[in-house]
Amino acid sequence: MNVATTGVRAASVGLAKRSVVNITRLPSAFLPSIAMPVFQAVSFAGTFFAITRIPGFPTSRSINWFLPLAVMMGSGFAGIGIGFTTIRDLESGFYDRIRLSPAPRASLLAGPLLAALVRAVLMTTIVLIIGALFGARPTHGIGGVLLLYVAGLGVATLGTGWGLAIAYRFRDMRGAAVMQLTLFLVLFLSEAQTPLSIMDGWLEGVTRINPFNNIIRLGRLGFVDAPITWDNTWGGLVAVLVLGALTLLFAHRSLDRLADV
Repeated sequence: MNVATTGVRAASVGLAKRSVVNITRLPSAFLPSIAMPVFQAVSFAGTFFAITRIPGFPTSRSINWFLPLAVMMGSGFAGIGIGFTTIRDLESGFYDRIRLSPAPRASLLAGPLLAALVRAVLMTTIVLIIGALFGARPTHGIGGVLLLYVAGLGVATLGTGWGLAIAYRFRDMRGAAVMQLTLFLVLFLSEAQTPLSIMDGWLEGVTRINPFNNIIRLGRLGFVDAPITWDNTWGGLVAVLVLGALTLLFAHRSLDRLADV
């Protein structure tokens, strides 16, 4: 392994460790990414329990329908939470010190991404445990649960890319509102709450072209009655890869722009 690769790996791990340690130092920045998904899953499942009576609805447990949505939201917040941290570092001047250090440029993206993935795994595990206490049951065993983790990690990846890109471009807390608003928009303008088959009007049209639909379906596949087949999974996997690559590329271009400022 060459020196450059070793340097990127060491710096990335160091930056990731700093971010994960900050969970204990500044829990107020991490706890909402757990509290909100848990509250959402439980409250939606209780309030909209009758949704399972819709003819052809894919599960008899409302918590099974809303739990994957909660994981997607929590994973998204795990990603854009990295953007919040980056904004604080930019405002305090700490990020300038990182940029002046010998840390390779690639580690400034890889380190935060690694931290977001760790946060997403923690959040998904906690939400799954609490969801199980409220009656959530996987329909396809460990395979279905793994699909939920894959979808969650994918959302965390694109959330990180988007969050970093916005942080680099705004360089202050104005960007935080943009990060959160876009996350809510792409999630709730999808099948997050109701199946596409019962939508109508402009919402149906927007939902049909929303790529997040495929990711939510991928994560939800292990908790509904639909079979796990290639036809039911490839769309979600492609959406994760394409959106993740695009947002990380956006972050890379934004970091280059920051360096020129």
